[in-house]
Amino acid sequence: SSPGCGGYWVSWNAPPPARGARHSYGTQTSHDTESSAVYVSTPSELAEFCERASSSRVLAVDTEFLREKTYYPRLCLVQVAAGDEIAAVDPILIDDLTPLKALLEDPSVTKVFHACSQDIEVLLDGLGCACAPVFDTQVAAAFLGMRQQVSYGSLVDAYCGIHLPKAESLTDWSRRPLDPEQLAYAEDDVRYLPGIYETMMSRLIELDRLSWVEPEMAELADPARVRRDPREAFLRLRRSGSLTRRQLAVAREVCAWREEIAARRDVPRKWVISDEVAVEVCKRAPTSLERLRRIRGTDQLGERDGARLVAAVGRGLACPAEECPKVTRHARPSAETESVIDLMYAVLRLVSERSGVATQLIATRDDLLDFVSDRERARLSRSWRWELAGRTLDRLLAGEVGLTVKEGRIELL
Repeated sequence: SSPGCGGYWVSWNAPPPARGARHSYGTQTSHDTESSAVYVSTPSELAEFCERASSSRVLAVDTEFLREKTYYPRLCLVQVAAGDEIAAVDPILIDDLTPLKALLEDPSVTKVFHACSQDIEVLLDGLGCACAPVFDTQVAAAFLGMRQQVSYGSLVDAYCGIHLPKAESLTDWSRRPLDPEQLAYAEDDVRYLPGIYETMMSRLIELDRLSWVEPEMAELADPARVRRDPREAFLRLRRSGSLTRRQLAVAREVCAWREEIAARRDVPRKWVISDEVAVEVCKRAPTSLERLRRIRGTDQLGERDGARLVAAVGRGLACPAEECPKVTRHARPSAETESVIDLMYAVLRLVSERSGVATQLIATRDDLLDFVSDRERARLSRSWRWELAGRTLDRLLAGEVGLTVKEGRIELL
């Protein structure tokens, strides 16, 4: 196996955990280390674990949550690996999670996640916790020769040579008691992260790429990325690409109304009205309840909700023209520009292949179009992206470099 991961064996002897007692539900044994796994279900157990974990400079963290029937994700389990101990903290059975919040907010402790975006959101909602600093192994993997959104299972397989089962991927984590198999599955989600983190850090330092990765991690940990502003919900409205600026002003009001209703009732926004119906409301802009009812999918709205939706439409229609949203859309490039972008993308793939940094992490086709259209403001003109690819693409557009084929492979001239 790869450095830092080892081969593990888990033994399960305990009955399903019950409230009020501290349970050791498993033991992990590597070539030369042993880590106990505990189920933490009382305030005193949590305080004791967090006290022990506070001496660790690196914590591996994962969450289990449900959000299919709610607006806010329901935090059901928090797994933390600290030193030689793995804990499954039960936020359903523990009312006061202050010690865990303090641990996760400690700026001297690096929190290691895999694909952390949803975990950051869930912890912010459930604990009021802003985790920082953060290290995301999925992001780091894209800098180290793996595809941009590599799964945790694939990462563990690649770094540790261990295949993880996915038998509990559709588990209802809100039901109690949790059985040993569920806890084993949850434990695995943090078990290998510390070793993978150490290996990745060594490699990033060796390649002198840590300064590339750190800004990406800081951006992921920024609470502003996951805080919900109802006035910006329209930006995530699907199928809104054909709306005019005036219709977008209506969409801003309609989506803000939907967001507030969904949050107050703690139901998924689509249970209020779907995106498809919301877009149709924006296009037709009904000014009366009677006209609103002509739109299929609005019949589940009561009189009061329907009236408030019509009022939201009215606010959008009354928005001054200069205050209507401006959403940047890339105009369809000409055939000549498309050809240039195709050539640039070939160079980008060559850079990706040589560097081991995932192509989509460096730039998308829209980023390439931005680079052609407005070089100074383009993302490729900044920081590590300029160093890695932007400078070469700039020379390509200036006619200073070109492409050729040697032995069946594309090479720079």
